[in-house]
Amino acid sequence: MKPLRRVGIMGGTFDPIHFGHLVTAEEVRVKFGLDEVVFVPCGIPPHKKGYAVTPAEHRYLMVVLATASNPHFIASRVEIDRPGPSYAIDTLRFFKQHYGEETQLYFITGADAILEIMTWRDSEELFRLCRFVAATRPGYHLEELEKRLTAEQLAHVDVVTVPGIEISSTDVRQRVAAGLPIRYLVPAAVEGYIYKCGFYRECVNESTGSQLSS
Repeated sequence: MKPLRRVGIMGGTFDPIHFGHLVTAEEVRVKFGLDEVVFVPCGIPPHKKGYAVTPAEHRYLMVVLATASNPHFIASRVEIDRPGPSYAIDTLRFFKQHYGEETQLYFITGADAILEIMTWRDSEELFRLCRFVAATRPGYHLEELEKRLTAEQLAHVDVVTVPGIEISSTDVRQRVAAGLPIRYLVPAAVEGYIYKCGFYRECVNESTGSQLSS
C-alpha cells in the first residue's frame, strides 16, 4: 500500500543555504512525489568544523528566507531547539513520530555523505526509519557506494542525478571573504542577509567543500 504521505528531510549546517540545496530538494520532491521537503538546520554540528559556524538562529533565518517562495518547502527548528549535538537519528525519530508510521521519510543528502553513513550514530536504525536519497552530479560513479554499503542497505538508497549542484557553502563563504560576488549562488534574500549581518568577511582557511556541502 502506498504511504499516505511522503516527506523529504534535508539536514545540514546551511552556512549558508544555496541554490544547490534548493535545486536538489525540488528535483527530489518532483521525482518521488513528495508532499513537502523539510529543511533542518543543525543546532550544534556533531563533527568539528574547520571554521567558526555561524550562530544557529542566523542559519535558520537564512533557510526561512530561501524557502519562503516554495509552498512545498518548510524550515524546521527541531535541531536548533534541541540541546546538545545534532544527530540525524534523533531528528528522524522525531519526524517519524510527528508524521506517523504511515509516512515514508526520505533523507536527502549528497552522495559523498552517504559514504560516511556507517559512522553515524545508530546507523542501522537509520535505514529502518527512512529511505536515503543520494544527490549526485552528472557522471558520478556508484562504485564506492556499492563497496561501502551492503546489498540490504543499498536497497534503501536512491541515487538522483542533479545538474548544477557543484555549488558549495564553503565556496560561498570564501567568495564573500575575498570580496567576490555571490549573486546567483544564493537567493537574493539570503545574499542581502549575509551582507547586512556582515557574515563570512573574515579571511577563511578551509578545504574546498564537496557538492552539497553544508
